Amino acid sequence: MTTTALVRSSLSSAVMQPDRNSTILYDRLNRPLSSIRVSVTDKCNIRCRYCMPEDEYEWLPHKSILRLEETARLVKIFADLGVTKVRITGGEPLVRRNIVELVKLLARDSRIGDLAMTTNGVLLERHAESLLAAGLSRVTVSLDTLRPDRYQEFTRSSRHGDVLAGIDSLGAVGFSGTKLNTVVMRGFNDDELIDLLEFAKARGIEIRFIEYMDVGGATQWSMDEVVPRTEILELVGAYYGSVEPVVPDSEYAIRAPATRFSLPDGTTFGIVASTTTPFCERCDRCRLTADGMWFMCLYAIDGVNLKDHLRSSADDERVADVIRTTWAAREDRGAEERLLLPDRGAFRRSIGRYARLHHEMHARGG
Repeated sequence: MTTTALVRSSLSSAVMQPDRNSTILYDRLNRPLSSIRVSVTDKCNIRCRYCMPEDEYEWLPHKSILRLEETARLVKIFADLGVTKVRITGGEPLVRRNIVELVKLLARDSRIGDLAMTTNGVLLERHAESLLAAGLSRVTVSLDTLRPDRYQEFTRSSRHGDVLAGIDSLGAVGFSGTKLNTVVMRGFNDDELIDLLEFAKARGIEIRFIEYMDVGGATQWSMDEVVPRTEILELVGAYYGSVEPVVPDSEYAIRAPATRFSLPDGTTFGIVASTTTPFCERCDRCRLTADGMWFMCLYAIDGVNLKDHLRSSADDERVADVIRTTWAAREDRGAEERLLLPDRGAFRRSIGRYARLHHEMHARGG
């Protein structure tokens, strides 16, 4: 049996049926509302080609950005409805003023069992200890190359060393469960997969290779630059030998975006293959932008403006009703729909400038 067939068999046999006696909300495809990505800013301090390649950007209006207390209030309402996993994102979340205070606010809610953050790592070393003390559970760091020259070319930043120092600081201050995210692009870093895997392995960190995704329009995405999961597995297998899929052992593992694999020595790594092998049927995550737009899918055209409800006279129950009704009607399968397009290109709709901004990866929270 091929690795791809083993992956499908493992996921199929592990899928759990929804517990209708629980308080968790389910959409029309029986996917629970249990995970949310919370963007705290659309701004970033580097310019990765797969996310923010342009020199100048129009930012979300400052007055529209949620205050920390508003973000915490929304997360509390989502927790009331069954959400247990929260990931803080950006842009780059560590450029948001008082980000540690937000972590403290969210960590007070014991129902949030997994409070994580995704960061580019540039400012991580200076914040790692305070983030841990504030109650952050885990950190995922984006690391696409081990070569400073490539990093400079790809991000227009010379701070590659700061990223590596930030990664090492996590273990030093006491974080565990750290992950690395590597977007694999043909002709850029597809010759570094083994080096990156070894880098992570030496630090006891799990790396996740991510297929280049066609979100937004600024990146000028092309399928020619995508290195699919099958090819990544071939490259890894050619070096290490047998690569076996890891059977998910929990509901959390089943619904995680990465399919995990193990090497002969037990080292594990993941692949997020939403471009060529969508996992829409088990996706339980949604996204809250820094200005309070709630998107059910990374590829969704339209979102729900929760900020307007917060800043009106609506109480928490009224906001919760909006969330309940919206999730119950959810049937998004954006990645699967994109896969079927005959002439697939970058995802962006030609509408107003402000609405178009919401379609870019840096505004959606990745």
